[in-house]
Amino acid sequence: MRILLIAIAGLSTLWAQKYDGPKPAKPDLPYLRHATQLIALEVAEAREEKRKEGTAYVSSGAASPARTPMAEPIFVFESKSIPAEKLTLYKLDVKGNNREVFFFDNPKKRKDSARPLRLMVTRLAPGLSKLEANETLFPGEYALTPEGSNQVFLFQVF
Repeated sequence: MRILLIAIAGLSTLWAQKYDGPKPAKPDLPYLRHATQLIALEVAEAREEKRKEGTAYVSSGAASPARTPMAEPIFVFESKSIPAEKLTLYKLDVKGNNREVFFFDNPKKRKDSARPLRLMVTRLAPGLSKLEANETLFPGEYALTPEGSNQVFLFQVF
């Protein structure tokens, strides 16, 4: 019985399909996947602004050129120096000609702070991952950002 289970486990790895979809042109840059096409996300450095009640991270421009109609977008990401598991997804507020995310310092208001949205990470091949929004994204501006970094990868759901 034990040998049969080991044999089945071994055969299942042989039957596993290999990823044959489009591959990113550049590592450490998330791409929106639209069928067989990849669209690079807008890359920016968010500036940190200390405000009276907390901290805002602001990116210039009111809208990203990287756009998707999908409410649960799929990203393809080749990791070189940024682990896919360290990417976090946030909804951004558009104010004037900027996009920002705000975090309250006051513990009583923290429930109103920006919260990360759920992402599911699936390994496609060594160093290649698929990231999926695990909840519905409503029309607006969004950012993927590596934990502990001000680098942002911006996109728009329309």
